[in-house]
Amino acid sequence: MPPLNETEFLALAGAALDQLETAIEAAADAADADIETNRTGNVMELEFEDGSKIIVNSQAPMQELWVAAKAGGFHFRHDGGKWVDTRSGAELYAALSGYLSQQAGAALTLK
Repeated sequence: MPPLNETEFLALAGAALDQLETAIEAAADAADADIETNRTGNVMELEFEDGSKIIVNSQAPMQELWVAAKAGGFHFRHDGGKWVDTRSGAELYAALSGYLSQQAGAALTLK
């Protein structure tokens, strides 16, 4: 798949962050987990009751979404309609569900 131009990537990443924000809020409500979501442009910060954070942001030069969590740092690249971890091949929603669950201390599933 050819690389996207910057405008295409930013539109795709912005839409992904919008969808993630909605999915995280829904999952947190369903699990009765307290996750504070703050979004500024291409950076989404999730803060948990214990003060820990997960940061999701887009990196236009690399054409990736980056996730920083207690579990580590992860890079996701758009591939055929989904965001895939560049190392493990895990899909973004599945991987982020695990990171959220770990830090919230409750089972959260992003849909």
